[in-house]
Amino acid sequence: MTKIGYARVSTIDQDFEIQQERLKAEGCVIVRAEKVSGASREGRTELATVIEFLREGDELVVTRLDRLGRDTRDVLNIVHDCERRGAFVTVLDPHVSTRGEMGHLILTVLGMVAQMERRFIKERQREGISKAQAAGAYRGGKARLDYELIRRLHGDGLGASAIAKIAKCSRMQVYRIIAD
Repeated sequence: MTKIGYARVSTIDQDFEIQQERLKAEGCVIVRAEKVSGASREGRTELATVIEFLREGDELVVTRLDRLGRDTRDVLNIVHDCERRGAFVTVLDPHVSTRGEMGHLILTVLGMVAQMERRFIKERQREGISKAQAAGAYRGGKARLDYELIRRLHGDGLGASAIAKIAKCSRMQVYRIIAD
């Protein structure tokens, strides 16, 4: 049995070092991490790699359920994929494991709570933006990508893959920026 840890943060500004340390302290032999949204499984290559690597009796460990996903269906599908491989899923905070039947029930409820929390956050965010716009104080979110860098690298003849690697973004984002 191998414990495999998975750490995730949503933005480039965030750091997953604390998650990685906790997973290693829990006995995870392998810890994979990525900076990508947990809103869906799309684009989460490290998670896909971890699931693909799982063998009978292995355990996928995450620090919190929202690191696995923010959508109940995605979380349950991830758990199902792990179980098809004969592996278990363990969440450290609060401590829940799919080794027992109650674990499935608790994970389902926690997944629903995480999804509901995400909806509340988005709703509050929209309300705040509307209020700020009405007061003339809203300027939009900060730019997450360096458009000038991307355009300059494109002008220097670099390809989309190379630019994406340097700018720490996807090739699709590069294509959208250079198309403007």
